[in-house]
Amino acid sequence: MSTERVSWENYFLNIAKEVATRSTCDRKHIGAVIVRGKNILSTGYNGSIKGLAHCDEAGHEMVDGHCVRTTHAEANAIVQAAKNGVRVDDAEIYVTASPCYNCFKLIANAGIKAIYYDEFYRDERILEHAKEAGIELVQLD
Repeated sequence: MSTERVSWENYFLNIAKEVATRSTCDRKHIGAVIVRGKNILSTGYNGSIKGLAHCDEAGHEMVDGHCVRTTHAEANAIVQAAKNGVRVDDAEIYVTASPCYNCFKLIANAGIKAIYYDEFYRDERILEHAKEAGIELVQLD
């Protein structure tokens, strides 16, 4: 029986897709996995502030067509790493959708050097700023 092994990039993206199943905002389920040296450092999914009701319980808080009740998956992954004393400098992040501009800024300032994502989501500013900041931005098939 011959089977092809999945690439490391798709392996971690597949894990991000599983992490997204924990999301509590039914508008978009997003998952993120932070990796360095093929080791998972942290994960995150979009959900409400710790201790508050989630969108699927309390409804959405909409501003300019976006639900702002949730903390995004990328931010939650970075926060989880910080809470656990895990350094993410020089890491990679795998996300089920490309980051919004605010999450892109968090990723850049955290020292993450590469962003791998499944679908492109809305914000074209990250394309130019990734080049300027020397962050690899890769859409996976």
